[in-house]
Amino acid sequence: MVSVSPNFTAAADLPRLQDIIAQYGLEARRSLGQHFLLDLNLTRRIVRTVGDLHNQSVIEIGPGPGGLTRALLETSAKQVFAVERDRRCIKSLTTLANAFPKRLTIIEKDALKFDLKTVSRGNKVTVVANLPYNISIPLLIGWLRQVSMINSMTLMFQKEVADRLTAQPGTKGYGRTSVIAQWLCNVETSFSIPARAFVPPPKVVSAVVKLTPRLQPLSPASFEMIEKITAAAFGQRRKMLRSALKTLHPYPSELLKQANINPEARAETLTVQKFCKISECYRKWTKTKKI
Repeated sequence: MVSVSPNFTAAADLPRLQDIIAQYGLEARRSLGQHFLLDLNLTRRIVRTVGDLHNQSVIEIGPGPGGLTRALLETSAKQVFAVERDRRCIKSLTTLANAFPKRLTIIEKDALKFDLKTVSRGNKVTVVANLPYNISIPLLIGWLRQVSMINSMTLMFQKEVADRLTAQPGTKGYGRTSVIAQWLCNVETSFSIPARAFVPPPKVVSAVVKLTPRLQPLSPASFEMIEKITAAAFGQRRKMLRSALKTLHPYPSELLKQANINPEARAETLTVQKFCKISECYRKWTKTKKI
């Protein structure tokens, strides 16, 4: 006989998500980037992509009416922290909080102002979210700054952004976010989700991306410096690096030669490791300026 998890049984007894939306008047708001995913088969697939959540603390951003939240609570995760700024959604999530006492904590906060340290208490957390597309990149960069506190991130982006995160040197999508994400994490697109799966349907296809922090970054570098170098390099990606880096260094060709990089190369052709080399040379140069 196959045993059924009590968490799964509790979730099965909950009202339909469509009924929750009707009860609390949860029409999606464009200003908040809301597109609700109500298909529990899909939300469970996202959670399966995360892997074993046993005894883990999970942070979900923008739970909305709670479709993904339900799938997370069906697992043996120790705690789920749902970060939401829309008070209508916060009220609707009380049904879930009552069904899973002490396991679901609702945090009323703007995700861009939420610090993982608030809930980590020195332990690593797992981030799972259907991200508002209008703030997905700032959120990701913020979490990458705190990557030492994270087990993994399983996040939904519009597919164009997902493609950029996994893009390789020499391709059109390769850019600043590709470099920073791949420097710190193994990045893999798990599967795509069509627009019709959402309420209301967005104008784009979505994709679920899993980012697993590396035991060590690909190469030594300072986050601050690699941010500056990639921002300058890809900000003028059609220019040679010796021109694109003029905003940071008075003699960019010398900087690039120190890093053993061809000054006439363009940003999109450099590997992550080469950007790290430039960043380290730039960091050492900035130190000499302060002496």
